[in-house]
Amino acid sequence: MANKQKPRSEKEIEADLAATRERLARTVDELTFRVSPGELRRRGLASLQGKVDAKTKDENGEFRMDLVAYGLAGLAGTAIVLGLARRLFYQGD
Repeated sequence: MANKQKPRSEKEIEADLAATRERLARTVDELTFRVSPGELRRRGLASLQGKVDAKTKDENGEFRMDLVAYGLAGLAGTAIVLGLARRLFYQGD
């Protein structure tokens, strides 16, 4: 089977090379943008914010009050334990 494509002219080949160079330059620019520290930080923060929101907010976007109650109870418990520890250690002063 013989190749039935007509031979390409020098201008066609040069135009193909120029188009390929342009596509390659855009691809390199896109990759440079994707791995830039600022873009990586932005995507990481957006991902983290999405995970935090999924865990702490309900379907209406309101904070889950059960988690707020757990947090406040933990804070109160810590304050009580630290207050008792302070009284025990500084009893004689």
